[in-house]
Amino acid sequence: MSSNVPKRVEQPPQAPCEESGSDPNAAEPRSTRITSEEFATRLRGFKRLGLLAILVILAGNLIVKPLSAVLVLPWVMLSRTPWREIGYVRPKSWAREIAIGVVFGGLFKLVMKALVMPLFGAPAINPAFHYLAGNTAALPGILLAVMISAGFGEETFYRGYLFERFGKLFGASVIAKIAIVVITAAWFGAVHFPKQGLAGVEQAMIGGLVFGAIFAVTGRIWMLMIAHAAFDITAVAMIYWDLESYVAHLIFK
Repeated sequence: MSSNVPKRVEQPPQAPCEESGSDPNAAEPRSTRITSEEFATRLRGFKRLGLLAILVILAGNLIVKPLSAVLVLPWVMLSRTPWREIGYVRPKSWAREIAIGVVFGGLFKLVMKALVMPLFGAPAINPAFHYLAGNTAALPGILLAVMISAGFGEETFYRGYLFERFGKLFGASVIAKIAIVVITAAWFGAVHFPKQGLAGVEQAMIGGLVFGAIFAVTGRIWMLMIAHAAFDITAVAMIYWDLESYVAHLIFK
């Protein structure tokens, strides 16, 4: 005798409804936001964000000097680059650092003016800055410029920042350091051409080689900042007191 009770038909498992949402077992989409550490890493690198940072810093001096050097400072902080990598290492004695910088910078300028530049056939008078001769009104502006733009600005950018960037590309070998010294010195010399001509390029490149070699060996920048400022202040003093020609002919008459 057959039963009139209908048999229960089991339904096959249903696929998740597209309208109700995604599969609960599917992995959650990865967030597009980057952490501060990832941002710092990219800023130190040489891909899109890193290259953009380099271009912004390079463009700074095209607007006003020493903007490039000023922009280096937030880049160091945001990229979490150790300050020592751009030479900002606190000296054991500030008095000693200042004294060495002042003496070295002043003597270096005298040697360049009396011995080195005459060998290159440079003119005894620097026409680009001869307006400073006896011009007391112009002294405050030019002295401020050589201390901030040259001392801080050029050393932070050409020695500190460029050595760090090229160092990441080329490495820390002796050959790499020599290449970095030469490249940065040539760059430093070239930017002096528009205002000071060939003689300015020669002097700046020699200065870049000397300062760059010191930085490559010591990794410290404060003495170089002071020496650079002292170098330029000595040059201003010679021009102001009309001693350029006298110093230029001390050795070679």
